[in-house]
Amino acid sequence: MEDKRNLIDEYKGRAVEEIFAELEQKRSELEVAIENVEYDFNIGTIVRSANNFNVKKVHIIGRKKYNRRGAMCTEKYLETVFWENAAEFYADQRARGREVVAIENHTERVQPLAKKKFRKETTLVFGSEGTGLTHETLEMADDVREIESFGSTRSVNVGVAAGIAMYEWVRQCRLGSESD
Repeated sequence: MEDKRNLIDEYKGRAVEEIFAELEQKRSELEVAIENVEYDFNIGTIVRSANNFNVKKVHIIGRKKYNRRGAMCTEKYLETVFWENAAEFYADQRARGREVVAIENHTERVQPLAKKKFRKETTLVFGSEGTGLTHETLEMADDVREIESFGSTRSVNVGVAAGIAMYEWVRQCRLGSESD
């Protein structure tokens, strides 16, 4: 029987638990947090990108459930942690010595993503499409970065922003910055 899951060839025909265990051995140090993202498709997009970059954990703040359809079953291969509020999430991050970088474009603290030098122990946090991250999350973040825009809109979709920011971390911390 043909395995129709959206997996790279080396994982075809293998059990979810076996794939999870193998991915666990080579996880990135990167973690991703999602705070009050309103649309399930965007949550699914972020989770799917997190799987693609083999992040260590996905944190969901303020929401217990989402429609996993947009994630294309990739959530099965990641550890997902749910937090009631930002204070609980930050207590965990501080206890583990992680730098939290908010990706946001509506605050005075914001600096360009292109100028960020990432630490390996980073958690990127993304917020609601309309209102952005909560004031509490922005205040507690170690750093706030924006994805520079050059067209008429002030931002890209949160799912796209997450993919861009994750790739920038991967480029710096996993691939290195050497060019071809």
